[in-house]
Amino acid sequence: MLANDLRERILRGDFPSGTALPPERELVTQTRMSRTTVREALRILEVQGLVVIKTGRSGGAFVQQPDGGSVASSVSLLIRGQQLRLTALLETREAIEPACASLAAKYRTDDDLAAMDAANAIVGDLSISLDAFLKANVDWHLAVATASHNELLTGFMTALSNAIYSSTENTAFVDEDVRKTTFRAHKTITDAIRAGDPAAATRRMTKHVHGYAEAVVQVEERTEIDIAE
Repeated sequence: MLANDLRERILRGDFPSGTALPPERELVTQTRMSRTTVREALRILEVQGLVVIKTGRSGGAFVQQPDGGSVASSVSLLIRGQQLRLTALLETREAIEPACASLAAKYRTDDDLAAMDAANAIVGDLSISLDAFLKANVDWHLAVATASHNELLTGFMTALSNAIYSSTENTAFVDEDVRKTTFRAHKTITDAIRAGDPAAATRRMTKHVHGYAEAVVQVEERTEIDIAE
């Protein structure tokens, strides 16, 4: 009950981000609950990402508002808990990522474009390892999502990208030709985003993610997701 009450007060702005909740002793007095109960309520809020608990003389429970990281964590738990099929993740990605590209074409900043360019420069380096290529690939896709300036979409894309790439046998189909194709696709999408062309960004991203999904499905025999913790 206490966790629910404090959660609602945080979400409606009674406790702005960065401020401290009342000390444990004060909460015990206000609620007439035991210190153990109060501490458990604060732990619940900490797990939910609504407070950060600091120890020491200047410690306490400090409020933090949910962000894209909170969304990513929740979606990751859903993916693992429900043992979702890889095809379900790929379908979700095909539905979401073109929308990210479209919004990115409207709202991207110079810093957003720089992040996309930097990630894709690494993607295009054929001398790097497969792991480095895959990390740069994820970084580019997340840079596009970030450029949408929609934290909900960014959170979804963070969870989806990590789940897809950690559960796919990429060595089965990622060769030099795939790397070159990926680099070119990223560049054309980035160009559309840079030009502020939502329609072109959507069209090119749709083609890119659909092509990847088809390649994965051809080599993947598993139907359930296995994500490293």
